[in-house]
Amino acid sequence: MKKIIFTLAISGCLLTASGQQQQGRVLYERTIQMKMRMMGMTAGADDSAEPDNLLPHSRKDKIEVLFGNGQSLRRAVEEDAPEEFAAEGGMHIRMMVAGDNDITYTSFSNDRVVEQREFAAKNYIITDSIHKLNWKITGETRTILNYPCQQAVTQRIGKRAMTSMENGQMKTSEVADTANITVWFTLAIPVPAGPDYQGQLPGLILAVDINNGEMVYQALEVSAQTDLAAIREPSKGKKVTEEEFNKTREKLMKDMQRNGGGATRTIRIGQ
Repeated sequence: MKKIIFTLAISGCLLTASGQQQQGRVLYERTIQMKMRMMGMTAGADDSAEPDNLLPHSRKDKIEVLFGNGQSLRRAVEEDAPEEFAAEGGMHIRMMVAGDNDITYTSFSNDRVVEQREFAAKNYIITDSIHKLNWKITGETRTILNYPCQQAVTQRIGKRAMTSMENGQMKTSEVADTANITVWFTLAIPVPAGPDYQGQLPGLILAVDINNGEMVYQALEVSAQTDLAAIREPSKGKKVTEEEFNKTREKLMKDMQRNGGGATRTIRIGQ
């Protein structure tokens, strides 16, 4: 009799788990704090000063994540064209965030990530495995969009590109970058999808905070409806490795700096 009761209990748990949401769409708002160093851009300004009225302090955009059948797809939500800001000498600056037009496909069962990255009007395809970080679940909880969420934290040590503008010349350098990452995920949707760090946690990620607000993702809505046919590997672009892409990007950035000029400059924030 005990065996029968135990079997029924396990069956009930499996039935509950199978009834949980396994596919859907999440709309996220991403907020990025701008840290652009602008020197010599305003007449009479001290080179050490950063004019508060030249550039916005933050930028918001939206991305969507589709998930289902053990896969996910992250892509941008089309919005208005990037806003331009006037600078000295009639020059205009257009702010863009690196990765605005990128597409990321993840296969959780195959531990596979395929990214379509756009740079200088060209697309590149990079295939890799999921690089998992060392997460710690803290025991903190909160509710997001009526979903109970758990907090997980980690640290990522790496490098990032830093762009500065000095006397009208755009310069990019690589600097050490340590990211302290906090995410909130829900086991109510036991799918390891999210706006970033896909395939690393046992539930859907609904919020991300990097470096105490430097970059924040916040879920705005979760739907059980999704376009499963759209969740496929991107293929539009030249196939390269991560190293090859970084070298190509560095070369193109140097070429743009050497040949800089004109009425409009586009500054990409991030990688």
